[in-house]
Amino acid sequence: MNRHVAGDDNGDRIKDAVALLGDLAEVDVPLAPLTTYRVGGSAAIMVRPRSITDLHTVADALAVTQLPVLILGRGSNVLIADNGFAGIAVMLSELGSDFSIEHTQVVAAAALALPQLARRLVAASLTGFEWAVGVPGSIGGAVRMNAGGHGGDMAQSLVEARLFDLHTNRCAWVQAGSLGLRFRGSDLADHQLVIEARLQLAHGDRDKSERELNEIVHWRREHQPGGQNAGSVFVNPIPGELAAGELIDSVGLRGFVLGSASVSDKHANFIQGSEGGRASDVRDLIQFVRDRVAAETGFVLRSEVRLVGFSDAVSDDTPGVQL
Repeated sequence: MNRHVAGDDNGDRIKDAVALLGDLAEVDVPLAPLTTYRVGGSAAIMVRPRSITDLHTVADALAVTQLPVLILGRGSNVLIADNGFAGIAVMLSELGSDFSIEHTQVVAAAALALPQLARRLVAASLTGFEWAVGVPGSIGGAVRMNAGGHGGDMAQSLVEARLFDLHTNRCAWVQAGSLGLRFRGSDLADHQLVIEARLQLAHGDRDKSERELNEIVHWRREHQPGGQNAGSVFVNPIPGELAAGELIDSVGLRGFVLGSASVSDKHANFIQGSEGGRASDVRDLIQFVRDRVAAETGFVLRSEVRLVGFSDAVSDDTPGVQL
């Protein structure tokens, strides 16, 4: 498709995209309710594809308009700017949240919630995914971020992922070894959507696994805050040895408040938003904490939180968002 986009004005490109997307396009959709921070502005365009055919339509619109794209799963690791996102947000919840089991392999849809899948796999006497009960994200986001916790992560069980590439307009299964999975990161880019993931697990003891699930849930309730946050903000600089929360504590920032945002009193690696608060306060506090820790300890913390719509960014290794 080689349709000319009138002018360089973003408003014209948005109008063109709406025309190309037809009934798929929703205009000026608030994003705050779709994220766990619950702050920030609206998406110029929201699309909730229900099929691969819909994704082809989105890819065609992006090819013509060259608008930025934001992929949203459960919104658990993203902070939307107060001015919103001047592009096309793609919400994957309508693509399905099913899974299937064949022997010890599991194929799960990208929108499926990790805690839900963890519990259902334990009920099926499969082990190796118990850690995911403590991660409030989706399968797609977990692949993209190589999510993990409590001794496990996606890389341990992921066999392959089915990706839709919005640049090439193609869908294909890609082996886990080709995804560049690393500690809380991968090589997946904004235009690569995770559609499904295939996991290799093992037969297990259901009672033992259920006890492990309960221990993880209990630990989280005891040690991590609820409310408006995106979970741990910074990656532990030395996994298993030195935690980001320890460093933040060591420079006296537990409970520190900046505008409508605060460092949690319960866990210093959680930055809380507030009802009616501003995303800019959360962003500024992330930067403030990072700068203070670097100045006083020499450790430069890497943020797990994807900043969307900001002119400057704190997160430096978080391509795409699907959590």
